[in-house]
Amino acid sequence: MILSKISNPVKYIHHHLQHLQINIKKLIFPNDHTTKTFWIINIDSILFSLFLGIIFLLFFYYIIIRLSIKNPSKFQIFVELIIEFINKNVKDIYSGNNVLVAPLALTIFIWILLMNTMDLIPIDFIPYLLNVTFDIPYCRIVPSADINVTIAIALVVFILIIFYSIKTKGINGFLKELITQPFNSYLFYLVNFFLESITLLSKPISLALRLFGNMYAGEMIFILISGFLPWWLQWTLSVPWAIFHILIIFLQAFIFMILTIVYLSMATKTHDL
Repeated sequence: MILSKISNPVKYIHHHLQHLQINIKKLIFPNDHTTKTFWIINIDSILFSLFLGIIFLLFFYYIIIRLSIKNPSKFQIFVELIIEFINKNVKDIYSGNNVLVAPLALTIFIWILLMNTMDLIPIDFIPYLLNVTFDIPYCRIVPSADINVTIAIALVVFILIIFYSIKTKGINGFLKELITQPFNSYLFYLVNFFLESITLLSKPISLALRLFGNMYAGEMIFILISGFLPWWLQWTLSVPWAIFHILIIFLQAFIFMILTIVYLSMATKTHDL
């Protein structure tokens, strides 16, 4: 929430959509004034992602070192329920025997869930504290609303898909699937390769854009509520939207996890060619 009416909502929205950035190219080549965004790094997204990842690891480590079979704590029971939930989905979807899939699914689910949950924090709270304390002008606290973060996670999944496809089928088998599916005829090899390449590349793109689009839209709605309503009226819209947004936060983390398991399961299946 904000404590006073926004004089210029457009500038307010633009301000909250601006990342805390560092231009690597300007640091290395200060006299080069060409504008290329490839060299720009969103520091806020990286730092909050790392911060939430460390919280995730420390919390689970805390539970592990205090593990008790006879007298489990409430936190231990909570963690066991999450692990059981992940394991059940992996067993139902993944047909192979891979020790990496369950930990990967757990990491993706919890990490994305934590990043999404940052969207429930009032949009002016942390940026205001950082501005007052460290004179930081811009800051976005929802890493999953940054397309760079979602693409990075999706690319890791994509690399694993390629790796396990080649490991299971071999390079020849992997390439053969690209040219012989879905039409097993030499007349359609080029068509098959085109269709299968699109299918393969669409997996990381769909993972990244689905998560980014939903979280960016949710963040934008909170910004619009704060920018166009006085502070004493904001709760009438922000509270109902936050309650509904909790479902989106959980659902997007769950969908990303499920699709990761599905894609890895598909990568380890062989076809009779």
